[in-house]
Amino acid sequence: MQAIWPTIPMAKDYASRCDWLQERGVGLWDVYASCSREGSLDRAIRNAVVNDFASLQARCPKLQLIAHNGGESFRYAKVVRASLGQAHFQLIKLPSTSPANASWSFARKLAAWQKAVQSAGLL
Repeated sequence: MQAIWPTIPMAKDYASRCDWLQERGVGLWDVYASCSREGSLDRAIRNAVVNDFASLQARCPKLQLIAHNGGESFRYAKVVRASLGQAHFQLIKLPSTSPANASWSFARKLAAWQKAVQSAGLL
């Protein structure tokens, strides 16, 4: 299977991986500005505060695609769309990359993510 980008770094630290994405025009942002959660399951999320997507668009005027990583994030798609007004961008739901999403194989998840990346012209 073809890798999304052939030169993805194997850096173990999060900051290096984020830098690598930003160098290629890819942003990574959480739908939540803050929340409380014990454990890793989405259903344990409490006191969620949605991020300010209008400020994201102001900082990223070339925004082309917002890809939600799973159902919990996608629950806020209408909020995101409303906060961005008439902006023209794709808004899609992708399968969660979480190991808890065991109903999707890695290959199936990868194919869905590759399609999204291609639609944004990043592959």
